[in-house]
Amino acid sequence: MSSTEAILVLEDGRVFRGESYGAIGETIGEIVFSTGMTGYQETLTDPSYKGQIVAMTAPHIGNTGVNDEDFESSRIWVDGYVVRDAARVRSNWRSNATLDEALEHQGVVGIAGVDTRALTRHLRDRGSMRGGISSVSTDVESLLARVNAAPVMTGASFIDDVTTEQAYVVPAVGEKRFTVAAIDLGIKGMTPRRMAERGIEVHVLPASTTFEQIAAIGPDGVFMSNGPGDPAAADRAVTTLKQVLEARIPYFGICLGNQIFGRALGLGTYKLVYGHRGINQPVQDLTTGKVEITAHNHGFAVDAPIEGTFETPYGAGRVTHVCLNDQVVEGLALLNQPAFSVQYHPEAAAGPHDAAYLFDRFVDLMSSAKAGV
Repeated sequence: MSSTEAILVLEDGRVFRGESYGAIGETIGEIVFSTGMTGYQETLTDPSYKGQIVAMTAPHIGNTGVNDEDFESSRIWVDGYVVRDAARVRSNWRSNATLDEALEHQGVVGIAGVDTRALTRHLRDRGSMRGGISSVSTDVESLLARVNAAPVMTGASFIDDVTTEQAYVVPAVGEKRFTVAAIDLGIKGMTPRRMAERGIEVHVLPASTTFEQIAAIGPDGVFMSNGPGDPAAADRAVTTLKQVLEARIPYFGICLGNQIFGRALGLGTYKLVYGHRGINQPVQDLTTGKVEITAHNHGFAVDAPIEGTFETPYGAGRVTHVCLNDQVVEGLALLNQPAFSVQYHPEAAAGPHDAAYLFDRFVDLMSSAKAGV
C-alpha cells in the first residue's frame, strides 16, 4: 500500500486525512457508508454504487484479498473507497490479488487510515453528501470548491452507464420451468443465478428494451433489477413497467425495481437522509410477521402508507415489508394481480440468506398465472 498522503473533504468542509489506497488521483461523488463486516468485494462490484464514494464502517478491510469468483459484475463500480485499517497481507486460499492492487488496477481512488467511526457518525447526523478524495494534492480549499461544484445525487441517472449493452441468457439449472425477462438497471450477477437455480431461463435485457421487445420473448414473468441513481429520473423504466402491469404479466422487482414499481403504481419516492447500506438490516414481512436480517443498498425509498391498502391504476396495493430501524417501506404488492417488489437484496451475495424465499414467491406467482388461477 502506498504511503502517499491523501485527503477526504466533505461538502460541509469537514476534512479527514490519511494515506492513498488504490489508484493515485482524485475523485468526487456522494459519500455514503456501508455497515457490512464482510462482503466488501460484492459491495465494490455492485453497479448500484455508481456515483458514490463508499466508506466501510468495519475497521479492518482487505483481509481476504480479492478473487475471480465473488465479483457481482464485470468491474468495480464505486467512485471512491474509504477504509480505516487496510490489511497488510491477504489471507484466503481463493485470493489472487490484494484489494489495494485491485483498486489500483481499475483506477479506483481510495483513502486509508481514516477515522471511519467519526466519518460515519458525521454522515449519520448530517446526511449523505458530496465528498472528494485526492492523493495528488492536499489543497483542501481547492478540492472543496470542486466538491461543491459537482452534481448532487437527487435527479441523477446512471442506468445507461451500468446496463448491459447486449442481451444475454442465463440458462435454467436442470429442467426449464419458466422464462423471465430481466431488465438490467444495474443487475448483480447473483440475481439471475438465484432464478436459474429454480428452473428459470433468464433473458437479461438492456434498460432501453421496449415492452414490445419484452413481449416478443414470451416471458412468464418480468423482473427489474437494482441500480444506481434517483428513481425519479427513471421515467423510461416506469413507462415500460406500466405496460407490463397492463398486460398482467407477473412482475418482481428488487431495489430500484421496487422504487420503479412504486412510481408505476402512482406513489412518490424520496431521498433518505443517509440510506441503508450493509448486510445487517432488520426487515419485517408484514404478510407473515417474520423478521429477516437483510442486505441493503439504497438511498431512496417509496412513500406509501404502511397500514392498510392504497389505490392504484391496477387495483388495491399494500406495503408488504418494512424496515424495523426506521419504518421505511421495504416491499410492495398488488392484491389483485401478480406483482410485487422488495427494496432490499434477497440474492444477498455474500449473505445473509433470510430473504431467499422471495424468489420462490415469484415462482409461485408465475405458476398460478400459467394455471390461470
